[in-house]
This record gives sequence, C-alpha cells and structure tokens, in this order.
Amino acid sequence: MSQMLKNGIRNLMGACALVAAGAAMAAAPTADSKPEAGTFKMGIEPWLGYGLWHVAAEKGLFEKQGLEKVEVINFNEDKDINAALASGQIDAANIATHTAMGMVAAGLPVKIVLVLDQSNTADAIIASPDIKSVKDLKGKQVAFEEGTTSDILLHSALTANGMSMSDIQPVPMPASNAGAALIAGQVPVAITYEPYLTMAKQQNADVNMVYTGKDDPGIVSDVFVVRDEVLEQKPGQILALIKTWQASVDHYNANTAESRGIIAKAVGASLEELEAAFDGVQYYTLEDNQQHLSGSFSKETFAHVLKAGTEAGLVQQAVTPEQMIDARFVEATR
Repeated sequence: MSQMLKNGIRNLMGACALVAAGAAMAAAPTADSKPEAGTFKMGIEPWLGYGLWHVAAEKGLFEKQGLEKVEVINFNEDKDINAALASGQIDAANIATHTAMGMVAAGLPVKIVLVLDQSNTADAIIASPDIKSVKDLKGKQVAFEEGTTSDILLHSALTANGMSMSDIQPVPMPASNAGAALIAGQVPVAITYEPYLTMAKQQNADVNMVYTGKDDPGIVSDVFVVRDEVLEQKPGQILALIKTWQASVDHYNANTAESRGIIAKAVGASLEELEAAFDGVQYYTLEDNQQHLSGSFSKETFAHVLKAGTEAGLVQQAVTPEQMIDARFVEATR
C-alpha cells in the first residue's frame, strides 16, 4: 500500500506548483458534459482498493462513458507514482488519503475528486494471545512499516488510547515481514495488511486482532487525485471517469466472483489469498461520495487523517479540505 513521501520529490513538486499556481479552476461541469478527445493517464499501484479501474478496463466501461482512451499505468512504489504525477507524465493517481495530503503539503497542485475505498479489517494491529488491547502494547516491541498506512493506523490507535510512540518500542520492517516476525516470536505485536493478516492467522489461529481500520473508520482510505491543470483542461473526462467508477461498482456488486478474479489477476495475487482482503474493504459508491465528500469526509475524516499523518511525520505542514477537495464533479452527477 502507501509509503513515505521521499524528500527528493519535494523540490520537483514545488516547481510544478509554481507553474500551475496561476491556472484557473475549471468551470463547474454539468451532468451531460461530454469527455474531451484524447488519452487520460492514471497511475495505480497493486492494491485491490483501486481494483475497480481494472474491472472498468476489462469490461469496456471507460468506452461506454465516451472516453476515447484511458491508460491505467502500474507503479510499484509511491515515490515513482509521485514523481510521474509531479512531472505531468500522468493526469491522476489513486493513492492513500494521507499520501495525498503529503503531496499537497509538499507543493504538488492536485485535488481529491473521489473517495475510492476504506479499509475496515484489511489493515490491523495483531498480537500474541496475551495482548488483548492497545493499552497492552505499552513497553512492547511493535513491528510495522514506517510511512505506510500501518504507521497511520498505529498513531491513531495510540492516540485514541491516550498513548504515544514513546510508550512502545518501534521495530521498523516491511509490512510483508511484520506478520511473519510475530509468528516467529521475534516481536509480540505487528501491524500489517491483507493478505499478510490472513497468512498470519493461518499459521497461528490464536493471534489476536487488537485494532483494525473498522475501529477507526476512514483512517485507512484511498482517494482519486487529479492535477489542477487537468481539472481545467479535461473536466468532461474527469466526470466520465467518476461515472465509470460507479459503473464498476455496479458490475462488481452484480458479478462479484468475476470482478474479484479480474482484480486479483491485476494485482498479481491469487483469489484465495485475497478473499479476506476483499471482505475487509469497502468500495465507496457515487452516492457515498455525494453524501460524504463535502460532508463527513471533509469535516471529520480529513482532520483525523491529517492529525495522524502529521504525528507520523508523513505530512510536513498543515493542509485544509478547501485546498484539497474538489467536489464539483461528484455534485454534477446528482
């Protein structure tokens, strides 16, 4: 999933911000705005939360919304997708909410136009059987990957329980290794995500699920961000993409097994490995966005994620919903 923004990208982002600073925002789109001609390029990473775009590509849903060509470009690391977005190689990206905040704080002119998903039980703090609650983490070694959603979840869990990082012994390691370290008895606590959670439970059914994204709704969530100049130049394409997302949600709900197979193949995992992960992720519909993007997401979730991201050192300065959220395209679909 998400990793810490690299300092080396910050200068490039700042340069892009200066170029785009004078760009005017696009006129408000209407429900019948037609997509502009040409190719739209979006960046994506191998996380199933973004998987509905793969369903759209496989089932021809982009074309059904009048889009001439959409390139879904795969990246393996945040630093690469960040650099591509900053340099204008791609028009938009699918990223974690806190990553988007870090981008804007670093000077990259992008806006959130759609909330894609949130992790309910696909991200979690897991622990040995004797550890029953977050408060039991006090003084314990905790394995997690710095700069990722695991980092965000940990900070949020500690804060919710009146604790801080000074109350634990951090053990930085990749999320893919954290669960294995717990099972091997190297650490008593690990923070990771699917499919590593399922793998850990399979190896030791007594592992406790101490805290999950469900305990803190929205803290682990993903958004679709678009560069400011693209908002100005391609409003019809963006509106069509938002409609495509809903068409993909509808296809997923009506053809769940087929859709999960498409997504699993696209992210390079087996359907069996990802079954629990799918169950732990909530895809946001267009109706959800109409209700929450300018509502609870803007007024509550945003501040909560910003606080956790700032405490984790992933967001270097304050950003605001007004800076980051452009709800016009969602509103145009009402």
